Amino acid sequence: MKVLRTGAVLILLTVVLVVAGGAIGGRGGMEIALVIAALMNFVSYFFSDKIALASSGARPVTREQLPRLYMVMERLAAKANIPVPKLYVVPEAAPNAFATGRNPQHASVAVTEGLLQLMNDDELEGVIAHELSHVRNYDILITSIAATIAGAITYLASMGRWGMLLGGMGGGRDDEREGGGLTMLLMVFLAPFAALLLQMLLSRTREYAADETGARMVGQPYGLISALEKLGAYNRRIPTTAISPTASALCIVKPLFGSGTLTSLFSTHPPLEDRIAALKQMTGTPLR
Repeated sequence: MKVLRTGAVLILLTVVLVVAGGAIGGRGGMEIALVIAALMNFVSYFFSDKIALASSGARPVTREQLPRLYMVMERLAAKANIPVPKLYVVPEAAPNAFATGRNPQHASVAVTEGLLQLMNDDELEGVIAHELSHVRNYDILITSIAATIAGAITYLASMGRWGMLLGGMGGGRDDEREGGGLTMLLMVFLAPFAALLLQMLLSRTREYAADETGARMVGQPYGLISALEKLGAYNRRIPTTAISPTASALCIVKPLFGSGTLTSLFSTHPPLEDRIAALKQMTGTPLR
């Protein structure tokens, strides 16, 4: 069911991209939209991990530098039957972690210095299991493709707005001009919003799945529950400075950039309270 839902969302995103391209630029617009999607997906497939790590200032670490992290990672990677990812540390006080890479053979996991200082062994194990679940389930590739398509839709909508201002796009035969102009107007403003909602749905679904898979990988959800509670508390107080906003969707919890804003209403992450409640239900723990 989760696989079908993910596939359906990606198909819907592609449909929105093609329809928006057609409404904004006719047949040529659809062709341009498909070319943009193909090029951006190519870049995303091969370079999204390098972009995320570089933009966050992540540094590779060795087993000698962080034996505790390597021990947890190697044990859980063996349980998940995947290669041990490359490990990185982000010079960031706010606790967080993210995984990136197009498949398990090219995966990397980055944790912040704040997370290593804050988490006990059980909590660190829960966080790493969550990230390895993303790697095993190819979530990074899926969400990167979704973000790429959504970005192409937004780009096309921006082109459409400029075209409307300049009077050079969306036109057609005289008897179709009025209807085409209305369709274009709707696409320019509604297509990016639809893409955002679909991207949010996909990302939130994968976060719930990674929580569940990670808890089962460890054998119990308590470490991850405690980790999420700590991450929520600290990330409401400590602004993130190193992890870039473009990489924030990869993080285990939504980072705080500056002061809190209404953007949380459109977050790619589910509410922490809901994620914790779902984990507690796995063991029948009464909700507080």
